[in-house]
Amino acid sequence: MVRPVMIRRSKMMAMNWGDRGMAGTTNAPTRVRYMVFALGFGTSWLLYLHRYSFALIKPFLKEDLGVSNTELGVMDTLFGATYFGAQFPTGLWGDVAGVHWLLGGLILLWSVSLALHAWAPNQPVLYAARALLGAGQAGVFSLIGRLTRSWFPESVRTTAQGWIGVSAGRIGGLSANLLLMTVMIGIMGMKWQQAIYILATVGVTHGLAFLLLFRNSPANHPWANQAEADLVIEPGQEQEKPLKLRDLVSQMNRRSILNLVAVNASSTFSTIADHIYSHWIPLFLVAEYQLKYKEMGIYSALPLLGGATGGIVGGFLSDWLIRKTGSRRWIRSLVGLTGKMLAAITLASAIVFFYDDPYVFCGMLFVVKLFADISLTSRWGTITDIGGRATASVFAFNNSVASLIVMGIPTVYGYLSDAHGWRVVFWVACASYVACALTWLLVNCTIPVLANDRDPDTSSESQ
Repeated sequence: MVRPVMIRRSKMMAMNWGDRGMAGTTNAPTRVRYMVFALGFGTSWLLYLHRYSFALIKPFLKEDLGVSNTELGVMDTLFGATYFGAQFPTGLWGDVAGVHWLLGGLILLWSVSLALHAWAPNQPVLYAARALLGAGQAGVFSLIGRLTRSWFPESVRTTAQGWIGVSAGRIGGLSANLLLMTVMIGIMGMKWQQAIYILATVGVTHGLAFLLLFRNSPANHPWANQAEADLVIEPGQEQEKPLKLRDLVSQMNRRSILNLVAVNASSTFSTIADHIYSHWIPLFLVAEYQLKYKEMGIYSALPLLGGATGGIVGGFLSDWLIRKTGSRRWIRSLVGLTGKMLAAITLASAIVFFYDDPYVFCGMLFVVKLFADISLTSRWGTITDIGGRATASVFAFNNSVASLIVMGIPTVYGYLSDAHGWRVVFWVACASYVACALTWLLVNCTIPVLANDRDPDTSSESQ
């Protein structure tokens, strides 16, 4: 007799995020989760705003310090090394002890390290700043995955992740292009060091606000009522128990491990392609097409705008299709495969037909990233589905494996561009998209990493 009520509640949440409250409750849920949404969105935005800034200042570093593309690639590889090393410990810490103080501290750490990039008088100091930034940003998306699982109902969780985990990051990247390069340096005439100091100050301010306003769950937040806390508890489920370290060993089996390997393969191939946008597009536009810095800032932002759009579309599309079809398993794989394959086809067409026109080529990259990041929402949703109580740990493991495998990719891209030209770099990205698409045939989002966790496909909205 209870089950129809629960299903109706799930559909209500899909439409209004639970603002009318649970059936049988007299109090409407508070809306603290919207503030948490803003804090999570701001964190992802700043993460990429700061990360992409290094790609934008590469032309200045070449002039000021006389470094080659290969040496810049080595700096990015150093970032990747510390990013890899701190990933899993950070994610595990988030699952065991909570997100609040850890994530707030990491925001402060990476913001200070960004300021060190502007202060660096020589290459050794710059190497140290890159290493510190990698350590500070490691595990952040793992913690954001934990944040979205703890604060948002399952029926709208992928939509929230599309906004916070995908779109906000891409908007941060394009903000770096537009704010740092076009507005602050190109129009206002700031020195690049001054602009970096300002961006770092914004990061420190956000980190302090996060520490003040965030809590690990609605149940822990003084401004959230019980009705809001109940929104994230699925029908038939109890409040999720904290992860214990022994669970990661005792509750994993061969089936869950093989599925996790497939997810990691998908992430790895996707990351290989994404390194172009995070590390090389601005320098590519200056070196290949001789664009002025103001133009470079605008046109290098187009792929990121496409990614931001793809994150929003992909998150909404995934949740909508799951509610309509009742099949979480196949919708996750279908969206993941289709998005990446369309990205590969579009990129191949751009290389063959439009490479010599920088403006059309960048417009095509907008479409490439739109398709690619529609697919990315499926990865976020899948990891949250299979992660359960170990969501942050699974995110961290997934990111750390991908980071380790592709650690040398920035250096490879730097070498390929120096030795063979930029067109070869884009063909490597195209091949990576195809490989990523094929891995989605092997991924099953209904196989939990921890055997005692529920099967995600048994949730009410998939009935």
